[in-house]
Amino acid sequence: MQRTSIARAAKARGDEIGTWYTERVSAQHLQRPELDRLRADARAGHVRKLYVWRLDRLARSGIRDTLQLLEELRHHGCEVVSISDGFDLSGPAADVVLAVLAWAAKMELVAIHERLDAARERARVEGRAWGRPKRMIAADVAKARAMQASGKSLREIAVALKVPRPTVARALSPPSQNPPPPPRAKTLGKSVGKRGAAR
Repeated sequence: MQRTSIARAAKARGDEIGTWYTERVSAQHLQRPELDRLRADARAGHVRKLYVWRLDRLARSGIRDTLQLLEELRHHGCEVVSISDGFDLSGPAADVVLAVLAWAAKMELVAIHERLDAARERARVEGRAWGRPKRMIAADVAKARAMQASGKSLREIAVALKVPRPTVARALSPPSQNPPPPPRAKTLGKSVGKRGAAR
């Protein structure tokens, strides 16, 4: 249905779909095979107009990501037409839509910071530690040290305590050798999006 509607909308505007980009990965992820292919094609100047069913088929990880992606495509000369949203990002209308998205992105960022500050203050008032809970509490570390003293390997200790091996290694290493944990990769949900590019 989406593909048919996109093709019909393109034909009504005098365009013919040259390439289809069909995602099977959630639009909450910006690193997606089809999106990466689209961006590469846009950078190479192969896509002059992109038809999408809705803007959330491009990005669903936040207004800022959507705005950034739209600006990137426009920078490479690619117009974006959203079928269900009822607008295309070309001409004077594009500046208005992008201005609204930019404002909404700023408000979204402010709201995120406000929620984080409120949660941090709530944790402080309730006497709770802020941040991710530790994988190993003091009792777990003591148990791990005892197992290490008995000749158990890090892997055996990790399996027994049901925690990752690097976590055990950090807990058992001297304080001066305790590196900070690596940053967690952001992940995000699930939906199929279809896009067509007119060449």
